[in-house]
Amino acid sequence: MSTPADAQFMEKIVSLCKRRGFIFQSSEIYGGLNGLWDYGPLGVELKRNLKNYWWRVTVHERDDVVGMDGAILTHPEVLKASGHVEGFSDPMIDCRTCKAHLRFDQLIEKKGVKQCPNCGGRDLTDARQFNLMFETHVGAAADESSIAYLRPETAQSIFVQFKNSLEVSRKKLPFGIAQIGKAFRNEINPRNFTFRSREFEQMELEYFCRPEQGTELLEYWKEERLKFYENIGISRANLHLLNVPDEERAFYSKGTYDIEYDFPFGRQELEGVAYRTDYDLSQHQKASGKSLEYFDEETKERFIPHVVEPSAGVDRTLLAMICEAYAEDQAPNDKGEMEGRTFLRFHPRMAPIKCAIFPLLRNKEPLVAKAKQILDLLRPHMFVFYDESGAIGRRYRRQDEIGTPFCITVDFETLGEKQSDLRDTVTLRERDSMKQERVKISDLLELLLLRIA
Repeated sequence: MSTPADAQFMEKIVSLCKRRGFIFQSSEIYGGLNGLWDYGPLGVELKRNLKNYWWRVTVHERDDVVGMDGAILTHPEVLKASGHVEGFSDPMIDCRTCKAHLRFDQLIEKKGVKQCPNCGGRDLTDARQFNLMFETHVGAAADESSIAYLRPETAQSIFVQFKNSLEVSRKKLPFGIAQIGKAFRNEINPRNFTFRSREFEQMELEYFCRPEQGTELLEYWKEERLKFYENIGISRANLHLLNVPDEERAFYSKGTYDIEYDFPFGRQELEGVAYRTDYDLSQHQKASGKSLEYFDEETKERFIPHVVEPSAGVDRTLLAMICEAYAEDQAPNDKGEMEGRTFLRFHPRMAPIKCAIFPLLRNKEPLVAKAKQILDLLRPHMFVFYDESGAIGRRYRRQDEIGTPFCITVDFETLGEKQSDLRDTVTLRERDSMKQERVKISDLLELLLLRIA
């Protein structure tokens, strides 16, 4: 249960996300669509940085993982074989008092009686199963033969393309197939900002192995994923590892870890790392009649590989990054008076904008020309921002609030007007400490690339 202080903190996060262009309510001018969100100019950059870094460490920096991008519309037979058509549902309850639709596990209990968490009402309907998949039709006919589904997860397209990916990549076990993509679940009650949404994005890896390797690889990928979160700026102190008990795991799982984060609204799952055995490939082989076996050239064995799956939510991770980065302190304004400062302590590799460039005065042409020269120098290598509007202090505050780690100010020293030995140097300011240093323009690119990495 969140406290009023936690709720207030979450309100600050939501407000900043809208005010600074990270996340907007989808279709807001029409009243919004619950459980759906649009990423604005800064949000899309933050999201791209997160996905690019995941892809880099999961695929590009390894020689045992390949990538794919599966279709969102999914053949119904795929989801029948995987169990989603029959079993992908949540028990749903209606509150007759306030008309809320609730998942059964959202009810609260007082003195042994189930109550609505919204109004406290006890007049509840019986639980009924509600399938979470979005159904649609493919082609001109809208009958049973044309039914398809928006995929509820990205994993199944990897499993059904296992054999094709294996043959074209010429990999040997163990090896993985990675995918980043949208998934859709018709959540009964979306909540907690972007944490639980109806349209979301996943970063999933299916890592195929011999049966005797599964338990060891589960431990390996658990550690790899914890390292990933630390490398994007999430403190290990706010990450928690839940070894999911036998009775709570999927029936086909031989082991599952949940990596959880301390959100303002409570400790919640960021990622699951599951040892799914050979269940998925076996199901699809049985249902399709096509062999999904692996042939080991050395032992001459044929068998269905087992799989370990690290599955992370892009939107959840991005929200955790913003919550982790949010900070407030006191800083002097242009008059030397202390005032409140809000800033986002993103790791530089994750920050939407890496560096902002300011000419001290907008009406001093030599300053503007030099600032734009630096802009052209850095732009091919990182996302930079040019701003010549307002006092320098206010420009710093704007960049602090969106998490820009470095600001460059082109001033009269840059032109050599005060000290000739400072010609072609600039003031480089660091976001968190607000420390400033003089740096040669010729050294800027190498220095910034080093600090961002």
